[in-house]
Amino acid sequence: MAERNQRTAYGETLVELGGTNENIVVLDADLSKSTMGVLFKEKFPERHFDMGIAEQNLMSVAAGMALAGKVPFAASFAVFASGRAYDQLRQSIASARLNVKVCGSSSGLSDFGDGFTHQAVEDIALMRAMPNMTVFAPVDDLETERIVRYMAENEGPMYIRINRNPLQRVTSERDVFEFGKPAVLRDGKDITVFAHGVMVKKALDAAEDLSGTVDVKVVNVSTLKPLAEDEIVSAAAGSRGIVVAEEHSVIGGLCAAVSQAMRGHGIPIEFVAIQDMFGTSAQNYEELLEEYNLTTDAVINAISNVKKQHERGRS
Repeated sequence: MAERNQRTAYGETLVELGGTNENIVVLDADLSKSTMGVLFKEKFPERHFDMGIAEQNLMSVAAGMALAGKVPFAASFAVFASGRAYDQLRQSIASARLNVKVCGSSSGLSDFGDGFTHQAVEDIALMRAMPNMTVFAPVDDLETERIVRYMAENEGPMYIRINRNPLQRVTSERDVFEFGKPAVLRDGKDITVFAHGVMVKKALDAAEDLSGTVDVKVVNVSTLKPLAEDEIVSAAAGSRGIVVAEEHSVIGGLCAAVSQAMRGHGIPIEFVAIQDMFGTSAQNYEELLEEYNLTTDAVINAISNVKKQHERGRS
């Protein structure tokens, strides 16, 4: 069943954290009702700052607040938070390792109605390439809550990627977020699928559909940088092949990170990701996921392909 969306989890968690840490401040770029920073604004109006449609200024002010000892959470649509404000993120925040927390809301294709101008398919690549920046992509509302807590409690510039739509919950209240550690959600010995965000559930569904014919391990990689390369290699050990699935460009995201981690290991790898193209508008989110081949069937096909590659390599 669908649970609260990640945006609500982000806003509600900040309200809770704000009650115990007076240094937490929240900044928005005229989008607080969308990012759900409005929840913090309603509870702590004196600690919420709407910077207008000016992400560059948003990040510059957040940098100044961090220098003054505050813990700023600065949010906008992911395409604007990562792209429009890139210079300020690079020159003012990341270079100085300032304690600014950036929320890229409505990430990927999840803002389905507004088209490519509002859809960030390259934000992970931008943030991963930026020195000193930690990058997260939670899988559901519960993991969003856990990661936001981690961000508030730990120093340094961090970026969290938030989906706009309700995602089916795949973690539980009992789970604990371990920074940098990929989480095995389903064990299996034949093929390993690494995924983040909405594609984790697609991978789990693919593994279930193939149950009895292919034993598929599904690994949720919610810490994209720093990537625990040793953990990636360990998770894939003994597998016939690897599939990487992400709602992001095939360039520069998890696909690239896993490929780098697995270099020299000789395991076939297939990707389920957005090709080198922008997004577009649609009637609903699932329509876009179908259009860009981000589906359970696509994961199944990729599993089949790496299995065949493995078999050809043995012959």
